[in-house]
Amino acid sequence: MGLSTMHQTHPQYHKDRQAVNQLMQDAPGDYPLAELARLLIRYRGFPGAEDIQRDLQGMLKTWQLTEEALFERTRLIHTSRPVYRNSDASQEDWF
Repeated sequence: MGLSTMHQTHPQYHKDRQAVNQLMQDAPGDYPLAELARLLIRYRGFPGAEDIQRDLQGMLKTWQLTEEALFERTRLIHTSRPVYRNSDASQEDWF
């Protein structure tokens, strides 16, 4: 089986699917923009989860953003204020 035909299930798929469904209902504020950027980074180059990847790209179009513009905006957001308020700040969810 070649690499192009291999599809994997991401360990965070079910949680991320719920997050994407919610994002598709949200307006592009600070938290939704940060979540879109985080998920785009997580699924970039991932060999699977095509539905999530398609929806993330669709949100970029809906919100009239390029990835570059999104990342620029979210860098400004993250440097000006905390977006994620997690009681366990030591737990990372980027992989």
